[in-house]
Amino acid sequence: MRWRAGAAIGIASAAVALGAAELVAVATGAGTSPLVSVGGFVVDTVPEPVKAFAISLFGVYDKIALQVGTVVLLAAFAALIGVAATRDIRYGYAGIGLFGVVGVAAAVSRPGASALAAVPSLVGSLLAAALLWWLLRPQPSAESEASARSIDRRVVLGALGAAVVAGFGGRFLATRRGVADARNAVTLPAPASVPSAVPAGSDLNLPELARYVTSNRDFYRIDTAIVVPQVDPETWRLRIHGRVRNPMELTFDQLLARPMIERYVTLCCVSNEVGDKLISNARWLGVPVKDLLDEAQPLDGADQVVSRSADRWTCGTPTAILRDGRDAMLAVGMNGEPLPVEHGFPVRMVTPGLYGYVSACKWLVELELSSFADFDAYWVRRGWAAQGPIKTQSRIDVPRRGSRVNAGRMTVAGVAWAQHRGIARVEVRVDGGIWQDATLAETISSDTWRQWSWGWDATPGAHRISVRATDTTGAVQDEARRPPFPDGATGWDTIDVTVQ
Repeated sequence: MRWRAGAAIGIASAAVALGAAELVAVATGAGTSPLVSVGGFVVDTVPEPVKAFAISLFGVYDKIALQVGTVVLLAAFAALIGVAATRDIRYGYAGIGLFGVVGVAAAVSRPGASALAAVPSLVGSLLAAALLWWLLRPQPSAESEASARSIDRRVVLGALGAAVVAGFGGRFLATRRGVADARNAVTLPAPASVPSAVPAGSDLNLPELARYVTSNRDFYRIDTAIVVPQVDPETWRLRIHGRVRNPMELTFDQLLARPMIERYVTLCCVSNEVGDKLISNARWLGVPVKDLLDEAQPLDGADQVVSRSADRWTCGTPTAILRDGRDAMLAVGMNGEPLPVEHGFPVRMVTPGLYGYVSACKWLVELELSSFADFDAYWVRRGWAAQGPIKTQSRIDVPRRGSRVNAGRMTVAGVAWAQHRGIARVEVRVDGGIWQDATLAETISSDTWRQWSWGWDATPGAHRISVRATDTTGAVQDEARRPPFPDGATGWDTIDVTVQ
């Protein structure tokens, strides 16, 4: 049928455009690919409720979901313009032109983009238009038209195959041009100040219970980077400037030569819903931020340190917090190895006690002393709170939400956190009954989460289990259930289980 042929022609043309653009982006930069640049534009402009829903639904796979969704929507649009083009090819050219304009506009509007950012979308659009013309070119006779239809099917399939090879090949080559080899060549220095040993009994080693120390592979990742920035440590520079008496610039080698501390710190995303898992604990090696700020000598009124990423993302941290003695650092190591690229290699910020959106800039290249009155960082401009202290929270990991368990004695367990204050108490109750004290596992410091466990004599039937924590200041976890926006979720984690 004619509409099927038109839809196939449209999808093949769009595929060629995307595949060619990915291949060209190997030369112009991975961030200039239409999928990446349009995805970045969507991340920056989508309303907060939509963004929060995407993170709650897809978690650490939100960017993959965004790109897959973009491809699906583009395929649907391409199919429509392909059908329209079978009636009048000018409709096809108009649709491809719109695709090109959107891609170019998104690419050149990205922070730090040059005119070269437009090239992948332009090349992709031109090749798509050429393919469309070839597939819909006028035929001289009915006989040749029948032959051409047969050839066209082969051309469509060939174009789709070539587009897939080009697209995945482009991404592969872009990855090969990354900094994995440079990362592997980094030798981390020994810390001048080592962490306390992880105490025995800090990890209960229960199935389904989060480990006390999270592996690099399992550490959560939430950021705005559609493509992970590839920052070469050889060319990396850190500028410390703004409202300071002594502006500074450091190379990576100079940073590594400075005295370092190594500490266990739990990081948490402000988007973490009650009971969710956007929180992890690791051993970090880095240079104390306080030492660097003391050398730079902030001027009066410089109450905010603006951190900038290599992709120009920003966050703002209170200067006073970075200088109050906590182990805030510019981290270069994670769990005994150089930072993974996706977690900020070569340098990132780590600040105990604050949500990551105000304190944990990855791929760090700049610290600017400013003020909260003069500058709003990336998420603050989108309505999130300017200062984000982590709220006291707890979570049930065992048993799993909605699970079926056997009657009898069993262990209920989970984690609780109140970074830089510490957890003093965890209580559990069943079916709205009396709160009962859980047993707290050992912990290395107040800057990490803490495991807890509670013995329960489970009786047959449906039951509801709740947990709440109290931090070392005496503050009890807030009962009121609130979403993460604008400064972190609150509420008791409550799960339903069936005992059989």
